[in-house]
Amino acid sequence: MTARIDHLVTSGTFSLDGGTWDVDNNVWIVGDDTEAVVIDAAHDAEAILAALGGRTLRAIVCTHGHNDHIDAAPALADATGAPVLLHADDLELWKQTHPDRAPDGELTDGQRLSVAGTELRVVHTPGHAPGAVCLYAPELATVFTGDTLFQGGPGATGRSYSHFPTIIDSIRDRLLTLPPETAVRTGHGDPTTIGAEAPHLEEWIGRGH
Repeated sequence: MTARIDHLVTSGTFSLDGGTWDVDNNVWIVGDDTEAVVIDAAHDAEAILAALGGRTLRAIVCTHGHNDHIDAAPALADATGAPVLLHADDLELWKQTHPDRAPDGELTDGQRLSVAGTELRVVHTPGHAPGAVCLYAPELATVFTGDTLFQGGPGATGRSYSHFPTIIDSIRDRLLTLPPETAVRTGHGDPTTIGAEAPHLEEWIGRGH
């Protein structure tokens, strides 16, 4: 059976630099009827468990360390035994949310995760956060971009640990080089494609200055 992509939206808050905002997050589940990985365990471990439906969870992959993408990760790990994986450059952000619980493993650029016969390639895309990563699944013609690339532009870089020129470099050099038909499945909001976003790079650079 070919791996499929399941999607649910969970709601909670995002907090950083002394502010808190209500947010809806996309949670992505990649797998088949027997095993899966979760990309960004946001807000509601029970809802994610229900969506897994008893499948073996191989890993909980964090696209970055902002609280709204990792707040349910420890509870989901405790319920399933799956390891939580995060890029080391986002450990400081992780500790703001989970000071007493470290991730179980590190994500590194070029790392390959396998589930249900499908490969997810880790692409380090700093900018929104130092350890932000995307997960590229060529067999599914999809890239999971977290908060690095959205429909209409790059993720926010106005808060601590973020940097606009870095996110532009990441998008230009690591994402817009993917095939144009690649579906972009984001951390918030609607999906898009690489081909739809690529023509607007110069506009984004202009907006950032």
